Amino acid sequence: MKNTLALMAVCLAALMSGLEISSVPVISPVLEAQLHASFRELQWIMNAYTLACTTVLMATGTLADRFGRKRVFIISIAAFGLTSLMCGLSGSAAWLIAGRFLQGLSGGAMLTCLIAILSTQFPQGKARSQAFAAWGITFGFGLGFGPIIGALLVAWLSWQWVFLVHCFIAVITLILALNNVVESRDGQVKKLDLGGLLTLSVTVMGATYLITQGSSLGWGSTLARSIIAITALSAALFVWTEKRHPHPMFDFSVFRIRPFSGALMGSVGMNFSFWPLMIYLPVYYQGGLGYSSVATGLALLAYTLPTLLMPPLGEKLTARFGAARLIPLGLFSIGAGFMLMNIAVVTHTSLLPGALIAGGALGLTNTPVTNTTTGSVPGDRAGMASGIDISARLITLAINIALMGSLLVAGIAAGLKVLLPAGENLPAIAERIAGGSDVSVAREIAAQALVEGFSGVLLYGASGVWVLALASYLLFNVRRRCKPASCEPY
Repeated sequence: MKNTLALMAVCLAALMSGLEISSVPVISPVLEAQLHASFRELQWIMNAYTLACTTVLMATGTLADRFGRKRVFIISIAAFGLTSLMCGLSGSAAWLIAGRFLQGLSGGAMLTCLIAILSTQFPQGKARSQAFAAWGITFGFGLGFGPIIGALLVAWLSWQWVFLVHCFIAVITLILALNNVVESRDGQVKKLDLGGLLTLSVTVMGATYLITQGSSLGWGSTLARSIIAITALSAALFVWTEKRHPHPMFDFSVFRIRPFSGALMGSVGMNFSFWPLMIYLPVYYQGGLGYSSVATGLALLAYTLPTLLMPPLGEKLTARFGAARLIPLGLFSIGAGFMLMNIAVVTHTSLLPGALIAGGALGLTNTPVTNTTTGSVPGDRAGMASGIDISARLITLAINIALMGSLLVAGIAAGLKVLLPAGENLPAIAERIAGGSDVSVAREIAAQALVEGFSGVLLYGASGVWVLALASYLLFNVRRRCKPASCEPY
């Protein structure tokens, strides 16, 4: 009974994590209207959570091992509830961005701890397999149904309840965890790689800031050049630190294990295109097609639900054909789905076929990627490999949310240049269209320009994931010539 209640706590924490990732994008037009948020502020509302998760992810595992996984889990749940309250009570975009960053710190810590708790509380074998399956299904439910749940909360109550609902879930989770989760520690805990953590965080945040704010700062400005220099220096320091740290968060030697690197291309590929696009799909559905928030949530189910339904088939196909074939094929199929959606956008037809193919392909790819990144390295480095996998996903997601937003605005501005007379402030109008707000131009012109911008985003996503599919295939299947003593294991 104790383990059952502990599993319920873990599953509720997973549910909060999944919902927070997928329910917020659908409310972006509402946030623009009610908080008067600019398009760049909307990007940061989405991205602050991801960046914070990346920042805390690697550190939390070490801290939990040292001070107790249950203790850190309890702290992270309480913090997630309080920061969700802060988000729900925000009266401005700036406060919501700050709340989202703090919420991401607690959410990343919570996600790291719950995986460790499952591994220690449930014995190996059937019990552990069932526990991880329950966790995966609940997390997938949150991701899959997050858009419609967010849309319904906005329609029935207000946008604040997309965040406030976590306060109630967090209280229930706390009650269950306090009495039923077993405390555990690692007596052989390794020293925290603080240098690597800080330099990686500065690098990612600097790159994301430049992508979102570079054009407004002016690339030749002193501030922009300073940020570029700091970001480049931080990246170099990160590599230098990791190569010299006795227990690095990124052990670069594992990249010579080709199945690991091939699977990592899958981690990057899924978050290069599929998940960042979900931030902008609501803009197209509402601004381009005129959908309500509820209709948008329902439309997004075609994009997210296959990711929940297809993993069992992915496991069977991997067992039969191998990850070396399935991961590159899955990435290629995501790109094919994006191309179909691009054709649908240009021809004003349904996005449904492309969305289903992209979502189904991601569902087939995700489990083989996770299993291969951890299974292709020695057992004593599996935790570090898992950390690299998750960090690669979150870093790629953060950067591509910013890149896709910049491409969307640039594409809309290019479309407006043809449709509007000279003299108009096209970048400002383009940002307002991308943010889903009312603009001074006719709705037909705004919708047509949005099609131009969204088509460019889809082409970028398709071409990028196809390049990564090719890289994954080559890493898995093309072996280098080497002397027997110097060959890396496969």
